[in-house]
Formats: sequence, structure tokens, C-alpha cells
Amino acid sequence: MTTLKKSLLATAMMLPMAGTAMAEGQVNIYAWSESISPELIEKFTEETGIEVTVDSYSSNEDALTRLQAGSSGYDVITPSQHFVKIMIDEGLLMDIDANEMSAYDQLDEEWKGQWWDPENDYSIPMAYGTAGFAVNRDIYDGPVDSWSVLFEPTELAGKIAMLSYPDEVVSAAQLYLGVEYCTEETSEMRKVYELLDAQKSGVVAYTSDNIANRLGSGEVAAHFWWDGQVLRNRLDGANIEFAMPKEGLVGWLDSYVVPAGAENVDEAKAFINFMSEVDNATAQANYYAHSVPVEINEEESLYTPENAPELFPTVPVVFAQACSPAAQDLVTRVWTDLLQ
Repeated sequence: MTTLKKSLLATAMMLPMAGTAMAEGQVNIYAWSESISPELIEKFTEETGIEVTVDSYSSNEDALTRLQAGSSGYDVITPSQHFVKIMIDEGLLMDIDANEMSAYDQLDEEWKGQWWDPENDYSIPMAYGTAGFAVNRDIYDGPVDSWSVLFEPTELAGKIAMLSYPDEVVSAAQLYLGVEYCTEETSEMRKVYELLDAQKSGVVAYTSDNIANRLGSGEVAAHFWWDGQVLRNRLDGANIEFAMPKEGLVGWLDSYVVPAGAENVDEAKAFINFMSEVDNATAQANYYAHSVPVEINEEESLYTPENAPELFPTVPVVFAQACSPAAQDLVTRVWTDLLQ
């Protein structure tokens, strides 16, 4: 148990027992939709007296825009690795000496000192996984072993939905075409644009909301999606399958970070430490249904390669990168031209 947590608990024990407990503070979280266990939030408040509010976003771009606007009002956000790098470079995150936190000691060694935060000053990894696509097996019974099924559809034409933002979609197109992530070559990105433009007539919608309903109901037969969300919905009874394209999947790792100017830094760090404790990290992994970069109780883990193949890819995984301004401008241009 951390010194901070002992202190918070000791203080809580001194509070009056009658009536509603007085809060020891608050922490305001901005995280991916449905990514944090409500039961763990309740447990954290019970143990510390710290009240928690959670707002959600559906893209890294949304989180970045919110911080760039200034005075976000949030104490913890959970961006993916390449956006952590962008946020650090833009001065949008607080140096919280993450490498001195108890949560850091819980990390698997492979996730320490990564390129987006080499000294682990700013971030504590939370979860990782892949972005790919899923199909409704009540509608489509064909192969899902290549991105060609989605990007150059025949049977699925007119039955596809993509995400509303370019980040992982463009990366997936690059994997399929053999174009390097973050290329600054206009001719290479022209190939990406031409692929997506040719696909467009077969796309029903570009949206990142209500994916489970859209795919599960049969409104579309294929949807760009994430491994854990596919797993959760399949286990809830949806007849869907997460593709394993031979060209590879787009990798992501989300981390807890604290925005520059956050008002409740101690409370934010207490929450991050709490979520990284073995029992809590195990419960969070079972709820979120993604792979975890911290120590968990394997005996209590719900997911195995047999019952959760989505979390154990059999194809290459290539993690998204933080691109140069020139490369990012090409990505933005491709997406803007595509959707106009």
C-alpha cells in the first residue's frame, strides 16, 4: 500500500461515521467511452473519500483538441501512445514524476522507457490492444484474412462502416498498401487516398458512435473496430468476428496522464496508483476486455487465447507513431479530401 493511500485511509478513518462521508477531494477524468470500471470508481471513492467524475471521448483527436483549447478542467486523461508524445511536445501534459509512483513499479518491463515517454515522467500505461475490423457472421460468411475484404470490397460493398477520424483508418490503409507510417512522400499518401476514395462508394457511414448496435443489428456487415469491444459484444451474444488480416493490425497503448494546469494532481496520482494495484488492475482488465501492461492476478483473469482470440493476435501488430508536422499534414489532407 502506498504512503499516499495510507494517508488517505487514515484521514478517512477520522471522519464522522454518521450520515454521508465528507469527500477528501475530487478527480475529474476524461477517458475513452466505457473504458473505466464503474465498480472500481465506486471502490476508490469508498476507500479514499475522493469523488470521481468521468466524461468520455471517442477519438484521440477529440482529447487533443480539448487540451489545446486550454483549461480543460480534467485531472486525468487516457490518450494513446502517439498522442501522448504529441501532447508532451506541445506542453499539454504535466510532469508528474510517474517513474516515482507505485503504479510505475507495477508495469511490465517492456512498457517502461518507450519512445513516447522515454523517462516515464508523464505517463503510466493503462491498456493496450489493436484496431482492425469485425464482421457480422449472420450476414457475411466469407474470409477475413486480409484488409482487402474491407478496403477493396466485393461482397461487402455497401455494407461497410468506418471510423469518423483518420488516425487508425489511415494507418490500416498504410499497412495494407505497404506504405510506411508517417511518410512524408506525397506519392505514397496519394496511394492511400486513392484506396480510400475507391472504397468510399461502398461505405455506409464514417462514424465512431454506436458501433455495437450498427454491426450487431445488421445495419452493416463490417465495421472498423477495436479488439476488446468486439470481444465484449461477442461474449454478450453478438455473432461477430474480429479479423486477423495477414498485413497486420494497428497497435495502440493508452496511458494515464495528467493535463498541464490540472487542479487535483494528488488526487489524480492517487487514482492512477489505485487502478494499477494488482487486484484492481485485474478487475479493470476483466471489465475493459483489453490486454494490460501491469501486473495482474492471472488466476482471476477472465481471458485466454481460447475464449478471447481477439486479445491474442496471430498476425503482426504495428503500433501507430507520432508523425512529423509534414507527415501529419498529409494524413489530414487525405482525410479532408476524402470526406468533402
